Order: sequence, then C-alpha cells, then structure tokens
Amino acid sequence: MKNYPSIRTKLPGPNATQYLEKEKKFVSPSSTKGYPLVVKSAKGMAVTDVDDNIFLDFTSGVAVCNTGHNHDQIVASISSQASTLIHMSGADFYNPLQIQLAEKLSAICPGSYTKRVFFGNSGAESVEAAFKLARYHTKRSIVIAFYNAFHGRTMGALSLTASKLNQRKHFLPLIPEVIHIPYAYCYRCHYGLTPDNCHMACVTWIREELFKTKVPPEDVAAIFVEIIQGEGGYIVPPKEFHKALYQLTRDFNILYIADEVQSGMGRTGKMFASEHFDIVPDIITLAKGIASGLPLSATVASEKIMNWLPGSHASTFGGNPVSCQAALTTIRLLEEGLIDNAAKQGDYMINELKKLERTYPIIGDVRGLGLMLAAEIVKDKETKEYAPEVRDSIIQKAFSKGLLLLGCGRSAIRFCPPLVVSKTDVDVALSIFEECLKAAMQSKF
Repeated sequence: MKNYPSIRTKLPGPNATQYLEKEKKFVSPSSTKGYPLVVKSAKGMAVTDVDDNIFLDFTSGVAVCNTGHNHDQIVASISSQASTLIHMSGADFYNPLQIQLAEKLSAICPGSYTKRVFFGNSGAESVEAAFKLARYHTKRSIVIAFYNAFHGRTMGALSLTASKLNQRKHFLPLIPEVIHIPYAYCYRCHYGLTPDNCHMACVTWIREELFKTKVPPEDVAAIFVEIIQGEGGYIVPPKEFHKALYQLTRDFNILYIADEVQSGMGRTGKMFASEHFDIVPDIITLAKGIASGLPLSATVASEKIMNWLPGSHASTFGGNPVSCQAALTTIRLLEEGLIDNAAKQGDYMINELKKLERTYPIIGDVRGLGLMLAAEIVKDKETKEYAPEVRDSIIQKAFSKGLLLLGCGRSAIRFCPPLVVSKTDVDVALSIFEECLKAAMQSKF
C-alpha cells in the first residue's frame, strides 16, 4: 500500500521553517516559490520534506523527473559513471558518452536525415544555442516568437520570452530584432474567432500583414515556437496551426525552431510533441526531462544547418559524462514503456478533468496532451475572466493536503506528473483537486 500523501505536521513544519529563515538570509530572492516545500528526499511519485511529510508529486520537479524520482536504473547508471569519470570538458576533449548520446538523439528526433547535437546544461542554454545558430546559418537578423512564450531567462532566451512582465522588467534593452505575435490560444483567440471559422488567422496575419508592412521575410532567420506553450498556460494549438506555420517557413526559407524543453522526452505520449503535429523542425531544443534530473540540454539540427566553425559556440560543462549516461538510460526507459504510460494515463486523466470542467463553473477550459495537462481557472465561464487568486488558493489547498501542483499562464493549473504515474495516483490527485475546487467555490460564494 502506498504511503503517500501523508501530512504529519503543520506546513511548513519546524525543520522546514528553519531552512526558510536561512533561505531568506542567504539565497537570491529572484526565483519564485509557490509554497514552502523543503525537500529531503524523493522516490517515484513521492516527495518527502525535511519534517517527513510525504507528498504526491504532480510537478515532476517542473516536468524534469519524467522517469520518476530516483529511478533505480537512473541511480545505478549515475553511480557507475561517477565512479569512472565525472568530468572532462566536451568543449576541448572527446567524450564517448556525448558522442553516443548525440547519435541516439540523431536517430530519435524527427527527420530521417543525420543530425548534429550541441550540448548545454539547461533549457535556456539550448535556446541560446538555437538563437545563435539560426543567425549564423541564415546570415539573417530577425527572429519571430509568440506572446505567452517562455524560452528562458538568459538575455537571448529572455528576448524571445513574453510570458510574465517581471521576467523582463528592468532588463531592457534585450536582443534587438525579436518580433512577438499572438499564439493560437483558441480559448482566448486574439482575433475573436473560433477554430471552425478562423482559417488560421494567426498565421495568415504573418503572411498578409506582418510580412507586407513591417518585417521583410527575407530578413527573418527563424520562428521560435513552443509546440505546446508551457509556462504560458499549457496551450495546445490546433494541428492546422503548426502545419500552416511550418508551410510559411518553407515558403520564405525561414528556420522552424521547436522549443520542446518542456513538451519533449515522452511527456505528451510521444517522444516529442511535434510528432502529434506531423512537423519536422529545422532545429529542436531539449532539456528538462532528458536526463531525469541531471543538468543537460541539447540543441539538435541537421548537419546542413549546424555547420558553424570550431569556436563559434561551446560549453565547459555541456554534455557532462554523468548527465549523458543518465540521458541514455532515460531514453531507454521512455522507449520501454513510459511513453506509452504517459499516453494511457493522460487520456484517462484529461477525460476525468473534463468531467470536473462540466461540474465546476470555475474551470473554464481543460486541455493538454499526454501528461502535459492544464485546467484554466476563471471567475465566470461566459466572460472567461482570469482568476489568479482562486487558482493560487487551489494550489495552496492542494499542498496542505499533500498534492504538489504548479500554476501556469495567468490563471491555469498544470498537471505534469512523472511518467511512472499509475491510475491510482491519478485518482488520488483528482480527488484532492476536487476537494480543493469545492473549498474554493465555497470561499468564493
């Protein structure tokens, strides 16, 4: 019988409170923390805090621990590699594991051609590499990104990000020649249309307006697009959106760059979310779930595109041997059943969430693919008015009951559990979530 969730103390507990006091004194306040969880250990779906409270994790450490926390085979591969070689910079020396992982990524990433891989340490680094590579390869300066997009917080990635104002505030000016446009957020269509009558206006507008009034298409290096917007709200566009956007890039010889940092590595029920849309990106960025919690990112492109000269870009720690070994084991575990489980449990969970959507008026929209799911919380189903305070209260209530959730977008709750999640885990999470919905409704009315 599973021993989670199990809340034994007031939250935060006495030990957690001591750490929180030191955190305020010694740690940068620039990061965001939604609730006072101070983690001691984790295994599978369970996270234990420093006061021995045990939580059911539907965050995966922000969509990172796709194989579950501390999977036995991941731990064994890390331990074995650490006893052999921890570091020898791939920027200056040859690393067999880096080469093996690059070969594997070349094989599994969309496209039947040979691909090359640049390794970094984080999603932002993979985006930075893609940004630089796009300009280097095309000799063009302009890039297009989308409102609500999150691509990272380093200066180049931040220039593409348009998710929350605080991420940009006081950091201007950023990288020039980045143009933002509306995403296919059909629940809140920028053009006031619906998918059955819009004729992909969000893509047509680029062709008929942007390219004819402000932006010369021959000067555009790339369009950066999250296949499913992550922090922006777990927004799943219609299949026609990516098809039309991809065709636009073909028509004007523009690179189509897919940010799959959060949507990749099996999370959506396929290895990459772009497979759901029948898209073969020119460049794909990966991180988060690639190495089950170890720092690693990959920027993958065809050998034709990744043709920059030695010295153009490098990373001291990128492609660390231990991280690469963890990634190779991660991919094997994904291929051996975890991707299938993500599809199976995701189908079950979204159907159950849609039942809650029909029952509770504060759920305006349920959306997602696989185990990348969201429920958007609203004040009124008709007006669709954002309800961030209600959303945050639900997340806090869930935490107090032992369920870890995260927000996304202005008013949505994301569900991104490890891909080892069982139906029982889903049922427990949904039961707690419904309790929190009821409590939020009572406090609202």
